[in-house]
Amino acid sequence: MSSGVVVRLGIAGMRLLPRNALSRLAGRIASQRLPRPLRAPAWRLFGLAVGVDFDEVRDPLIEYASLQAFFTRALCEGVRPVDSAPDAFVAPCDGAWGESGRVQDGLLLQLKGRPYSLAELLGDAKLARHFEGGRFATFYLAPRDYHRFHTPCTLRVLRAIHIPGTLWPVNSIGLEGVDGLFAQNERIVALMSMDTAVSEADARSPNLCLVAVGAMMVGCVRLAFDDLATNHTGAAYSERDYSARPVALSKGEEWGRFEFGSTIVVLTAPGAAELDLRPPGAPLRLGARIGSLTPQ
Repeated sequence: MSSGVVVRLGIAGMRLLPRNALSRLAGRIASQRLPRPLRAPAWRLFGLAVGVDFDEVRDPLIEYASLQAFFTRALCEGVRPVDSAPDAFVAPCDGAWGESGRVQDGLLLQLKGRPYSLAELLGDAKLARHFEGGRFATFYLAPRDYHRFHTPCTLRVLRAIHIPGTLWPVNSIGLEGVDGLFAQNERIVALMSMDTAVSEADARSPNLCLVAVGAMMVGCVRLAFDDLATNHTGAAYSERDYSARPVALSKGEEWGRFEFGSTIVVLTAPGAAELDLRPPGAPLRLGARIGSLTPQ
């Protein structure tokens, strides 16, 4: 059976499933507390199956009450050094590179030869035009990866937008079989300024956007600085405006987490930063330099 047939059959089958409800159920199951004697062997078995590096796990395995707690674990101090150069733009997460490049004609790449609309991803055509000609990069997190995500530079959060949607899997079947997958899946769009001082003009024109994209079987996407979260029953579009008092975050500071893995899309406005683009599949390590801030 050809790969194309497998993709079509997989997508057809998933269309019949209540994907959002199944993902909420998966999140509840993963959050169930396990008796203390079972925790260490259970998390070690899971970790061995997916390739977790246990030398990086900060806390004793017995302290993780649930699979969700282990999955969103903290790392040992110092295992992800953040490039301290003032002009360094660093990786916001562990994982692997996907497609990356320049925003052209309002389009990003989902896969080579398969574009999708930035306006649909952001839910705002005017905002999408603001990033025309800038850079984008897509990062995928696997089950073995550290699932908290951090800031790529010192910044201030101006707005956070929860855009409800469906939940397709972010794997080869979903990427090859669903057009505009990232613009269909539920997501949180964080609009930021990489400038140290935010004026009224900055608040209207952010120069950095980080999009945390949910996926099938991802229980939830949560922010570290707000209670805004995805994948709850009856979810509706919602927006938090911090422009009057922007949320200040240092480079490398945690700003959210995936309760099971998915995708981060990074967007920089023209002239704000240059990314050192890598081929799809190249490994990504939180805190490592992946670009340079443009002097203002």
